[in-house]
Amino acid sequence: MAKVGIDLGTCNSVVFVKGKGIVLYEPTVVAVSREENKILAIGKEAKEMIGKTPDTIVAYRPLKEGVIADFRVTEAMIRHFLKKAQGSFSFFRSEVLVGIPAGATSTERRAVIEATLKAGAKEAYVAKEPILSAIGAGIPINSSAGNMIVDVGGGTSEVAVISLGGIVTSSSVRVGGDKLDRAIEAYIKEKYDLAIGDQTAERIKIEIGSALPLEEEKKMKTKGRGLLLGLPKTIEVSSTEICEAIQGELQEILQTIKNVLKETPPEISADIIERGMVLAGGGALLRKIDECLTLHTGVPSQIAEEPFFCVAKGTGIVLEHLDAYKKSIMSKKR
Repeated sequence: MAKVGIDLGTCNSVVFVKGKGIVLYEPTVVAVSREENKILAIGKEAKEMIGKTPDTIVAYRPLKEGVIADFRVTEAMIRHFLKKAQGSFSFFRSEVLVGIPAGATSTERRAVIEATLKAGAKEAYVAKEPILSAIGAGIPINSSAGNMIVDVGGGTSEVAVISLGGIVTSSSVRVGGDKLDRAIEAYIKEKYDLAIGDQTAERIKIEIGSALPLEEEKKMKTKGRGLLLGLPKTIEVSSTEICEAIQGELQEILQTIKNVLKETPPEISADIIERGMVLAGGGALLRKIDECLTLHTGVPSQIAEEPFFCVAKGTGIVLEHLDAYKKSIMSKKR
């Protein structure tokens, strides 16, 4: 029986197949026709439609802040991922493990399990993303020493202190890559009277975004719609401006880290100061985010190898040793 791990993210989803590694990495976006309520495209193809569709088609994300907002569409998307991951000739239904936010309610957990089973899984499990992320980042989660993981995703940022295979203390904030993009949109709208789309804001963040000012400032030309005359116009933005634009959102992530550190038992705090915190998730790729967190918390930070894929790699490791992890970190349903 095939074993498949899915990191079902608000912005992007990653699929891991046992024995093959990461087989799929696509945006968590679905395009639906309004009239027939029919799914037209999923993943990359659907993302390219965002902000460009006629009134008859809507392209949107079926997950909001890490949890299912549209059950039917999420189920269709999981079915699409499983089909792509297994190939069309697979006659065996898979065991599927899906990562969910640590703060997900039992109803939200059930919704993910139900959607995965309806999408064609033989068995479905869910596990908390911070633990999967820590496993994927190579943190020895079963040791008695405390380890801290900060996973900055698209919809949420999750902070957890892990010891002896479990979460000692954790917190999450509904701030991630999406909110950073919206902050950039708002800043450019206010400063330059220019409306830009989600995809443009994301591109600015990736190309010149930074958590702290850069030694050598970067600049980028940006096109959008002028709000005054409603005509297309081009401006130039700098990395210093983008750094300023996202400070409010970074402060919220910092505050969440500080809250978790305050609730951490003293013995484990000593371990964290010694070992530092590990950053995972797509947000860990923002320039100087590790330096920013260290500057404001005093705790050394390091970015995990391939931070984007930590949760998916974690699902892979758990699937390899399913029996060992079944008792400790997973909820399951047949």
